[in-house]
Amino acid sequence: MTYKEALDKGIVILESERIADAKIDAWLLLSFVSEMTKAQYFLKQTEQIDQLTLYKYQDVLCKRAQHIPLQHITGEQDFMGLSFWVNEHVLIPRQDTETLVEEALKVIPSGSHVLDLCTGSGCVIISLVALGQGLSGIGVDISEEALTIARENGKRLVGAKVVFEKGDLWQPVTGKFNAIVSNPPYIRTADVEELEEEVKDHEPRLALDGTEDGLFFYREITAHAREYLNEGGWLLVEIGYDQGQDVSALFEEAGFKDVEVVKDLPGNDRVVKGHI
Repeated sequence: MTYKEALDKGIVILESERIADAKIDAWLLLSFVSEMTKAQYFLKQTEQIDQLTLYKYQDVLCKRAQHIPLQHITGEQDFMGLSFWVNEHVLIPRQDTETLVEEALKVIPSGSHVLDLCTGSGCVIISLVALGQGLSGIGVDISEEALTIARENGKRLVGAKVVFEKGDLWQPVTGKFNAIVSNPPYIRTADVEELEEEVKDHEPRLALDGTEDGLFFYREITAHAREYLNEGGWLLVEIGYDQGQDVSALFEEAGFKDVEVVKDLPGNDRVVKGHI
């Protein structure tokens, strides 16, 4: 069997199991097991695939056909130009969340100390520290399994500039910050079961379920954020596409100024921000 025949077969297998991006995923999995670039594949596509590579390819195709997320198979996901390690204990970083990082970078002064609540893989705080000017930070999460991944990502990408602490929201937090960021769980409990199979069956429920109305974590964050912010400090949170009005109202009730709802690239409400 040639590399091209293996790829074609992989596409058929994934399409038969209703994998949305079957062609892309079949290629990415072949690239993962063979360590070939697209250019190398075009040169070698008519060559015979070696048995070990074929065996590895069949194995990862089988996993993807079971709707195990591609990122859980490869163990990584690109975010803000950085490669983050991921597994079933953390939410897979998504392009939507890059809007949160981009908006934070616009308003956080150089040399700031930043707090990230519900840090998960650490992608938000690590990206801010890696891309900002002289930033340092703390990431907090209730899941020890998530923190294990976050600490590995931090060690690889920014060294000691980010510290990760276990706790329930504000529980382990002391001191003041120039900015607080968060991508908390915000899916309504009743809606979690309606999510695609890859998400509801393979990503941590803890990182998805925002309780009955999806707003629990926003209430907790806006109610106490001022206690941990320096004068003029910013609060920025990621939101669901239909939560802009409700979350911005919570910001205003808590006394935040210049509250703004920011849209992501597809045009959905994605971030709420304000300062004290």
